[in-house]
Amino acid sequence: MNRIDRVTAILIQLQSKRVVKAQDIADRFGISLRTVYRDIKTLDEAGIPVIGEAGVGYSIMDGYRLPPVMFTREEATAFLTAEKLVQKLTDQSTRESYQEAMYKIRSVLRLAEKDHLEELDDHIAVVENQYLPKSAASDERHLQTILKGISEKAVLDIGYTALGDENYSNRHVEPVGIFYLGRFWYLIAYCRKRNDYRNFRTDRITYITPTPLKFNKTHPSLQSFLDKTGKERELIKIVVQVDKSVLKYFGEQKYYNGFVSQRETGDKMEMTFLSGSLMGFAKFFLLFGEHADIITPAELNQEVNKLLQDISKRLSGNV
Repeated sequence: MNRIDRVTAILIQLQSKRVVKAQDIADRFGISLRTVYRDIKTLDEAGIPVIGEAGVGYSIMDGYRLPPVMFTREEATAFLTAEKLVQKLTDQSTRESYQEAMYKIRSVLRLAEKDHLEELDDHIAVVENQYLPKSAASDERHLQTILKGISEKAVLDIGYTALGDENYSNRHVEPVGIFYLGRFWYLIAYCRKRNDYRNFRTDRITYITPTPLKFNKTHPSLQSFLDKTGKERELIKIVVQVDKSVLKYFGEQKYYNGFVSQRETGDKMEMTFLSGSLMGFAKFFLLFGEHADIITPAELNQEVNKLLQDISKRLSGNV
């Protein structure tokens, strides 16, 4: 990236947040802090009202705005790709908001980029996977209400049907964050009824209403909850060698069973998985076990043998 493009990009970055640290700019562009200071000075000399505060960062004077920026073809294509994902993976309210934003984005594109998006529109699709569980019939996932509650620190009144026991309850919760896993959106919130943090699958929230109540408590970050969840779920490293001739039959199933990587070893492929359940992986292994060897762990051999013995007993009993 040449210096003119970098300085322009820095200006856009300064407008994207209230305060931007010099180190964040340096990390983004792979430049030294001294270079950051020179680029900021260039903006200042060009008449851009940049405010710098030692130990805090840089900001643009409130009220200053650039004229509409021009997006590159690659950036415009990224927006179109994101639009396809939003259409499939979010709720109606979020889709409508994103569609309105896309109209504004398209309005500032050059004619060539507009034509480019029109041409690509029918060539990008997000397809439902028939092997993954489907969301509930209701399309409402309450994402915008939850995000507004997080932003305004509003206590939310929700009705929730727990997965498994199907018990229904009303809760007052303090929203912390949302995340997408598998085929569902989840809300992490502090539940005032349980006095603890809980996960709520958003498609099982029957209603959600912001209350006049506000919370002042500073909750841990969403990432800290996700990191904790990952640590609590112990993953087991599994290595198997598989005949190359059967790899074409794996399809996407390998990803659902924790596939990490693979490498060639002669006429075989050594595959590495991370699984949370030896028994679950053993059942998956039976699909191709006659064409594979278990390298590690030894406990997986035991699980597979136990399954084979149980199957053999059941089949013998049915003769």
